[in-house]
Amino acid sequence: MLSQRPPRLDLMRVADMDDAQRKVRDAIMNGPRRTQQATVPIADADGRLLGPFAVMLLAPEVGRPLQEVGAALRFATQLADRERELATLAVATACDCDFEWRSHEAAARKLGVTSAQLDSIAKGHVPSGLGDAEALVLRLAATMARDRSLPDEDYDVAVELLGRAKLAELTWLVGYYGALALALAVFRPAEGDSLSEPGV
Repeated sequence: MLSQRPPRLDLMRVADMDDAQRKVRDAIMNGPRRTQQATVPIADADGRLLGPFAVMLLAPEVGRPLQEVGAALRFATQLADRERELATLAVATACDCDFEWRSHEAAARKLGVTSAQLDSIAKGHVPSGLGDAEALVLRLAATMARDRSLPDEDYDVAVELLGRAKLAELTWLVGYYGALALALAVFRPAEGDSLSEPGV
């Protein structure tokens, strides 16, 4: 994963936000992400948004619909929870994104993904012990994140086994987490203190 480099973006205090930024923060803090406990941090103890959410505040008119896409990908797709977390970890690996890896590793562990399986994913492999659909989703996500495409044979297998709608959701997931990884690499938000809230 990326080596630690100094942050470029300080976390924004709630008191310093304008109305548009507060709307983004409120949508993130009060949306469906609140239903998940102790998985992915979104704010520190002072309520300052962390990681990609901190970047979303810079352009709130884009940040708000972007966070809605993320919420839909986490809570409104046909992807099973384990499939979603495995795919997200594949993107984090391909994009060398520490924040997304750390955040989603905890969620994957809660869903029964083992340390050995996580080590394998971090090395770019599909580990043993996954269900057939899980292994396929992980492999497809890794291919799409790495190659920015999908070969015909993989596309055909995906349509047959997952269906076009689920493949579309997986494709959007790869694009969304790839965009977050890019935003984090460009802006390098500060880490924040004492994490308190779950849910990218």
